[in-house]
Amino acid sequence: QVQLVESGGGLVQAGGSLRLSCVASGIIFNLNTMSWYRQAPGNQRELVALIFNSGGTNYADSVKGRFTISRDNAENTVYLQMNSLKPEDTAIYSCNARLGGASYWGQGTQVTVSS
Repeated sequence: QVQLVESGGGLVQAGGSLRLSCVASGIIFNLNTMSWYRQAPGNQRELVALIFNSGGTNYADSVKGRFTISRDNAENTVYLQMNSLKPEDTAIYSCNARLGGASYWGQGTQVTVSS
């Protein structure tokens, strides 16, 4: 049974920081591409950042220079360090694991940035 469990969301003032974590089980974590997505009310879900099993990363233009994705294969965990948060970063952030045709999602964690 595959499980992805996110944590670390919350309420923060603009300019603040949060660190999201996603712990995976039931998958061969070090082979998976891990990603963070977000969805704000009324908006489509968008890719925030991803990290390949090689360690290479990609970021949405809107978060480049502010967010950092990383992974700890020994702990089956992917992180998203979010700095200089803006009100427009407010959304539900979800973790995704992908390997070939298989894709798994966590339940999401709410991030709210007040102005």
